[in-house]
Order: sequence, then C-alpha cells, then structure tokens
Amino acid sequence: MRKRELKNVDWWVLVIAIILCVIGLVALFSATQESNHDAFNKQLIWIAISLVVMIFFIVIDYEAIVKASPIFYIAFLLLLVAVLFTKPINGATSWFDIGFFSFQPSEFAKIFVILFLAYVISKIQLKQKENINKFSRILLILLVVGVPVLLIVKEPDFGTAAAFIVATILILFTSGIDKKYVIVTILIIAIAIPVLYNFILPDHAKQRIDVFLNPESDPRGAGYNIIQSKLAIGAGELTGMGVFKGNQTQLGFLYPKTTDFIFAVISEEMGFIVSSTIIVLYVILVTKALYIAKTAKDNKGSIIATGIAGIFLFHMIENIGMVMGLLPITGVPLPFISYGGSSMITSFMCIGLLINISGKRQKTIFIK
Repeated sequence: MRKRELKNVDWWVLVIAIILCVIGLVALFSATQESNHDAFNKQLIWIAISLVVMIFFIVIDYEAIVKASPIFYIAFLLLLVAVLFTKPINGATSWFDIGFFSFQPSEFAKIFVILFLAYVISKIQLKQKENINKFSRILLILLVVGVPVLLIVKEPDFGTAAAFIVATILILFTSGIDKKYVIVTILIIAIAIPVLYNFILPDHAKQRIDVFLNPESDPRGAGYNIIQSKLAIGAGELTGMGVFKGNQTQLGFLYPKTTDFIFAVISEEMGFIVSSTIIVLYVILVTKALYIAKTAKDNKGSIIATGIAGIFLFHMIENIGMVMGLLPITGVPLPFISYGGSSMITSFMCIGLLINISGKRQKTIFIK
C-alpha cells in the first residue's frame, strides 16, 4: 500500500477483530481445561495463519482479486459438489478431513461468491448504465448465489446458506434494486416458509425449529443444549462467575462450548458487561463495513464491503440469538471468537478486503 492509502485505511476494523479474538482466546482457555487447552493452542495457530492470509488480501489490489473471482467461483462450486461425497460429521457432509485439519469449503465460498457477485454486477452496470432491474439480470445474479446455496443446503448447512442470502439481499440494495422486486420477494418468502417446513425440510431441521419454539418439550434430548445455554447466560449476571468458575462450562453441561455455544461460556464466566461489549463491537464492525462500502472508490468495492457487512451481521445475530433461545440452532460460528480454522481464516480475509477497499476510497464521495 502507498502512503496515501495507509492514511485512508480504517484500522478500527482490525482493532475490533483482534479484541474479539482476545476475548475468544480467554473463553477457549477456560473451556478447554480438561483437554490440556488443545483447542486453545490450535486456535493460536489458526489466528497466526489467518493474519498472514489477511496481509495477502490487503496487499493485492481487490480489483485484481475480483478479476480472478470467476476461477475461484468455479473451483469452490466443484469443492461444494465434492464435499457431498465425504463421510458425514454430526450428520452433515460439510468438511474435508485432511488429517491434521478439517477444511469447510462453504465458509470460503462465502467470500468468493461475494467477489464473483461484484464481478457480475459491475459488468452488468458497465454495459447497462448501472441498471440491474431487468428481470434477466436479476435472475443471473440470483443464479450466481442460488447454485452454491442449493449445494450447501444439500450438505445440509442451513446456517451458512442463510448467510449467503442475507449478504445477497444487502448487495442488491446497494446495487439499486427496484422496490417491486423487494415486495415480490417478501411475498414469495411468506408463501415459501410454510411450504418448506411442511414438505421440504428434513426431520432434524424441523426438530430444531420445534425445540426453538418449545425447548422444554424435550429437556433431556433436543432441547438440552439450549436450556443449559440459557442457564449459563443467566448465571453470569453482571460481572460473571469468573474465568474457570462457570458451573455449566466447567462441569460439562454446555456442548459444544468451544464453537456454537462459546458466547454462553463468555456470558457465564465474564458476565453481562463483557458479553454486551461483544455485541457493541460487532455493531461497530458492521457499521464500519457499511461506511467503507459507502465511501468506496467504485461499485466493486462497495458491493464487496456490503456483502462482508451482511456476513458479519448474520453471524452475530444468529449465533448470539440461538444461544439465548431467540433463534433456532443452526451451528453458525461467532466470527473471531468460536474455535475453528475455516471460520477464523475467512473472517480475517474479510478484514483484509475491508482494509484494502478503505485504503483506496475517497472519503467525501459516495459512488452509487
């Protein structure tokens, strides 16, 4: 990056990411006493690798990455097909187990689908004078997203699929979609939800929704995890029970406490003050991403930053909502905090792209 670009960079997105990582590491260290902090040690390695990957996405011009996105898009479509033939882990074929680590292609696909969307939409706007509202163009955009989403649903991984949808909705708003399409979409969703529940969703997905609506209906089975999570959050009160001192965490009632339910660990042991601070940090991060989108030098940068804002927004709301019993459990990780290499690397890839875009922006100009 040139000196002028470094001055333009919004470094707060990186600062927030590091603060969230530190909180996550403290929670992981506490939650993994019985395993000699194995997950904690691995997470340190993943963070180090993620920072290296982030630097790559900072140094390489994002326009060059967008130009190469069709290749990555096709590559990850092939990986999403290939992963369907792997051995199921917890009922889902979402992972390539390479021995020393597991690779989740759907996590990385989120980034490269957003980059490819920026490529496709910018091409449409260049040729059609920024008008994407012809039905065939909307259909093309939805097809770009729809193919990977359907493959991910097939795994099944409904949480990650929903992240694609939220990011796409924000991108379409940024690109100037006509209100009539928004109204039609809302009507389709309203009709589709009961149809999906009654005729398409598999039994385990229906069970998650039923448990979300009434966890006490199966307190020792499907409702067990969410009940224990709510007990942990409530026990933390204002300042928490103390690191290494959470009852639900240390006695093994929370599961999986290093990934899906790590926010419950933080709430129990560090209390409302720290857990609410996490929410505030995520809100600031999403706001910063949207501001970077608003001030980006071109539509490509605006689309990418908006899509990243959508990913972070969805993951924050879904993960925290599900551990509090406000949303169905989907297995969506909490960015920078939950244990996992794929999630950590893709989260820092997002930060690298935001830094890249912010460095090249023109702060006083809003490009539609």
